[in-house]
Amino acid sequence: MRDRLTDTLYGLGWATVKKLPEPVAAALGRTIADRVWKRRGKGVLRLESNLARVVPDAGPERLAELSKAGMRSYMRYWMESFRLPTWSHERAKSSFDPTGVHNLTEALEAGKGVVLALPHLANWDAAGVWVTRALGQPFTTVAERLKPESVYDRFVAYRESLGMEVLPHTGGAAFATLARRLRDGGMVCLVADRDLSESGVEVKFFGETARMPAGPALLALQTGAPLLPVTLWYDDTQVMKGCIHPPLDVPETGTRDEKTSLMTQALADAFATGIADHPEDWHMLQRLWLADLDKDKPDDDKPGNDKLGNDKLGNDNDKGGERSR
Repeated sequence: MRDRLTDTLYGLGWATVKKLPEPVAAALGRTIADRVWKRRGKGVLRLESNLARVVPDAGPERLAELSKAGMRSYMRYWMESFRLPTWSHERAKSSFDPTGVHNLTEALEAGKGVVLALPHLANWDAAGVWVTRALGQPFTTVAERLKPESVYDRFVAYRESLGMEVLPHTGGAAFATLARRLRDGGMVCLVADRDLSESGVEVKFFGETARMPAGPALLALQTGAPLLPVTLWYDDTQVMKGCIHPPLDVPETGTRDEKTSLMTQALADAFATGIADHPEDWHMLQRLWLADLDKDKPDDDKPGNDKLGNDKLGNDNDKGGERSR
């Protein structure tokens, strides 16, 4: 019954929201966000707890303001994502205005492939559509299998319709395919700011220990493809902003594990800069820092169980990255 309800809700989202006039859809998203925020449920409370680390000087009122803005940003992501398949080519191209585009184009021109890694900021799907439309560049990502299977199938079909190749999370098989795409000069995009698996790399993140996926750094080290962090944010317009950061330095010495650790820490530092600048656009409604994890708690806060199925661009349990958005 729960699986059927989940599938029905997603189906209604894609079938109904995309038909609404854009101002109506935006207003609906804000209304839903405000109602969810007022209920003070587990996701909202966790978001405020996470934001308290990002903005340590914020008092209760400021954190409440940030979490309310955060829920509006989160629902903007969903309203936009439901409507992305209806966007014209020109709308998709004009919906994102990043800086540092030369970092990406120069990396692609070098012919070694490129790994883009993003945190859960703003709308990573819209950024992906911009890559396929504005740059004409296809890319590959990874998605964890969701329950029910029909919802997973909807997400795969949705992303493939936007020009993305979506691989199922199958451990080493997915990693091997990603590596082949990079060796062929292709692009891999992974959301990579949360990993609760045994293979995750421990990093210092806003002064405390968290675990992030090793996949982006491992792919770069194994294939020679540059690893570029990407951060996103919303402003007061319909155009999302972003920054494509320069490629991370590859350590000249050390074991593979040591190099992976150093590069993942550098990635976390780049993410932290973007999140600190735009904390209201960080959609982290789950536990992240190791101090918050409790193995005795239910699995509703573990990979694959994000509220609203937040599985964008990677996979928490996969060497290839987060649960890819």
